[in-house]
Amino acid sequence: MPEDQVFAIGKHRAHLPGNLLYAATNHLWAARADGSGIEMAPGVWRFGFTSYAIALMKDVYFLDWSFAPGLNVRHLEEIGHIETSKAESDLYCPATGILLRINETLLEDPSAINTDGYGTGWLYEIDCAEAPNHLIDATAYRKHLEDNWEHTQRVLKGGINSISDEADTQGDDNG
Repeated sequence: MPEDQVFAIGKHRAHLPGNLLYAATNHLWAARADGSGIEMAPGVWRFGFTSYAIALMKDVYFLDWSFAPGLNVRHLEEIGHIETSKAESDLYCPATGILLRINETLLEDPSAINTDGYGTGWLYEIDCAEAPNHLIDATAYRKHLEDNWEHTQRVLKGGINSISDEADTQGDDNG
């Protein structure tokens, strides 16, 4: 099994489980919904916020979806909205496919995102007809965070009222 990774955010340590894949552009984790691991293949994938994203957002207190289960979604298409103690932001789809299921309990009480982001705080499941080959492993995701941390600090210290991905310096910011 791949090794877990850790990324330091000041005093906070963002735990990045090695048994997950990551969508670096929007800081989501991914795993096969049936529990079969992270083998890159078509099928149903479950997504949720990484501990890095949760640490930057602080407390999530509102979540809303623009799509209902059964609808087609496209990679990087706006699919919802989130409000946290730090920011308000649109949410973007991490893969192309059919939105099969959303975590309905989060709509009434999104606190599971804050307390169990890799478990009961999962966001939604997407049936991907093609493998989401843009997902990366924990080691590559940690490197992405390290490579972009200086920019992230500038954004945070600059008081920008949004969760911004470090990739906006590369022209592909997708929250």
